[in-house]
Amino acid sequence: MQSAAFLDRGLHRRLVDGLYLEAMVMADEARSYFDGSNSLDEGMSDPLRRVSFACESLKVTTRLMHIIAWLLSQRAWQRGEIGDADLSDEKYRLGRATQTPPELAADFPFMARSLIDASQELYDRVARLQDRMDMMLGPATVRDANPARALIDRLHSAF
Repeated sequence: MQSAAFLDRGLHRRLVDGLYLEAMVMADEARSYFDGSNSLDEGMSDPLRRVSFACESLKVTTRLMHIIAWLLSQRAWQRGEIGDADLSDEKYRLGRATQTPPELAADFPFMARSLIDASQELYDRVARLQDRMDMMLGPATVRDANPARALIDRLHSAF
């Protein structure tokens, strides 16, 4: 495995810090909105819709907590608390989060839809960053888990 040391630590730190701030602000907004009594009063008289709304609030929270945990592990790597090889350990990787089908949230209040969309977009950005780091670092465990990546690596090494 190549060393993570060749990553531009300044750029990495700025990316992680910016994403961390965004995730924490969004988590605070989500907590304020979903914990507030007004969020359930906005046309949520149907019990099934209320349950769907509650499930979506949990999905938003889960997405944000996975993002924050991943960003904290990146900060730990920056400080040298975990090593390069640890970055490929499953416990330091971005946890899996379920996406919300747009049609399910279509009739939710505007603020709920905004938080759902924003949390999914942030999750997707962090997932892309992790994927790019995986490509740069080339950990064997990630390569072996993805047959397509292994094939691409073999093709690159042939040329």
